Amino acid sequence: MVATLRVVLDQVVAPTDRPLAEASRELARALVAGAPSGCEVEAIVPAGGEDVGEAVPGLADVRRAALARRELSGALQFGLATGLGGGMIHSPSLFAPLVKHDRVHNNDQTVVTVWDLRPWEAPVELPRPVVAWHKAMLRRAVKYADAVVVPTHSLAARLVEIAPQLGDRVRVIAGASPIGFSVPSDEIGRRRALDLPEGFVLLAGGPLGSEGLDTGLAAVAASGVDLPVVVIDVEEGHEPAVVELASAAGVPERRMHVRGSLDAADRGAVFGGAVAFVAPSRRAAFPWRVVDALTLGVPVVAASSAVQDEVVVDGGVLVPGADAAEVVSGMGEALAAGLGSTAAAERLGVLAGDRGRAFSWSEAADKVWMLHAEL
Repeated sequence: MVATLRVVLDQVVAPTDRPLAEASRELARALVAGAPSGCEVEAIVPAGGEDVGEAVPGLADVRRAALARRELSGALQFGLATGLGGGMIHSPSLFAPLVKHDRVHNNDQTVVTVWDLRPWEAPVELPRPVVAWHKAMLRRAVKYADAVVVPTHSLAARLVEIAPQLGDRVRVIAGASPIGFSVPSDEIGRRRALDLPEGFVLLAGGPLGSEGLDTGLAAVAASGVDLPVVVIDVEEGHEPAVVELASAAGVPERRMHVRGSLDAADRGAVFGGAVAFVAPSRRAAFPWRVVDALTLGVPVVAASSAVQDEVVVDGGVLVPGADAAEVVSGMGEALAAGLGSTAAAERLGVLAGDRGRAFSWSEAADKVWMLHAEL
């Protein structure tokens, strides 16, 4: 008898969040590649959108809902019948049919994932409907999920504080950079196509939804390092705001290069041209770009937080601080010291690369298979 794991891949066919779409695709690929003997993987997707079979080869089947993603999202929020329930269901997000089911007699089980606690900790940064949807889906997860996956132990502890009824149903399975993520052989050409210089300090995120960018830019200014500064993952239309933020922090416009969300190859090329990655955010969310930097051995200077400490460990410089001023000063000093000599920069790069090997979608997939086997 074949055991089928049904993976929700709404973000793959109708992406609304690039990191989540990338994570969904990579986890699904790893689940297919690592399926135990007698097991297979199917996809659950909304109506319409891209062909999931091209993004995730090897799927046993694709089950399409009758509703498009937007309508399906609303139906799931209110627990309406979607025809998608039953069997072993794994979702890389909270997007799942969280309804009453019988795990004991019918072997039905539903597992969902939470990567970011911003809807609960910083709701003002998100549209109200987005916050309402996440909160409603977590309430449904409390009632009906057999397990809720989070990427770090610190996020697990915080989630249990938010929803204590989850108890021991919270499990930790970290994310990773895309499978095969590397600096491409045509990195120089890609950076030229993006109109980027060589040898720059790299940050990620725009002024909206990326707490700490002003702190990171101020730290770059405080370091005295006179290098170009590149900021990626900036929402379209927010580029001028980032430049203004940089000017206010002390980084002149002539040094700024602001770009949007990039695919894995272009992103790898950008990291390949970076001399350091600055991670100022202390939010309770999985730091995807920090993991990218570690994976590619780029020196990391990060603000200390429960999540960043757990992800970076000894793979970079973690800067504590009671307030923003202390963090700016500490990160500025760390950046200056890290780039002060070739030996120092090389040492940080080696530490980053060593730590980066701890993150693997193959290992994550193995843990997902084990989780469903335990359930």
